[in-house]
Amino acid sequence: MYDNWEELEQSIINCQKCKLCKARKNIVFGEGNKQADVMFIGEGPGADEDTQGLPFVGRAGQLMNKAFQGLGIDRKEVYITNIVKCRPPNNRVPEEDEAAACLDYLRNQVLLVKPKIIVLLGSTALKNILGKEYGITASRGKWIEKKDIYYMPTWHPAALLRDENKKIEFWKDLKQVLIKKKELEQIEK
Repeated sequence: MYDNWEELEQSIINCQKCKLCKARKNIVFGEGNKQADVMFIGEGPGADEDTQGLPFVGRAGQLMNKAFQGLGIDRKEVYITNIVKCRPPNNRVPEEDEAAACLDYLRNQVLLVKPKIIVLLGSTALKNILGKEYGITASRGKWIEKKDIYYMPTWHPAALLRDENKKIEFWKDLKQVLIKKKELEQIEK
């Protein structure tokens, strides 16, 4: 484990633990407030993210940004990252060995950020963080608390592009995150 961001990022830049490193243009490390109370974890970079080296900048990210704006969430005040740091070919779901190769990096990011709330965007994030026994349809919108962190599983923004009906549920889930954040701030006072 790395105790600073620079060493962690450098280790990911040099990473060759799985085959995803062969085709990447850029690693997609993560961005935002490195001391955020709320962390968002997605699946993996798409083409736009691979090109820019930033998470959630493509169509799904633009949709997420609209939800953030509508709810008053400042993207710079949260931390956003993914299960895998390199783009899977054709935006496919990361394979088990690929996700496993990146999980220590992600755990290290969580340890450095120390979020109170983690929003799990989609099935890949949910299963890799909380376990294979969880399904996104059954878990979505329900708080799961583990090791003093509150997890909110919700739809991945890409799912909203495929099914407009999921937008309302996504919106409700993010509203719950804001409510929980305020509750936790009140407890700290």
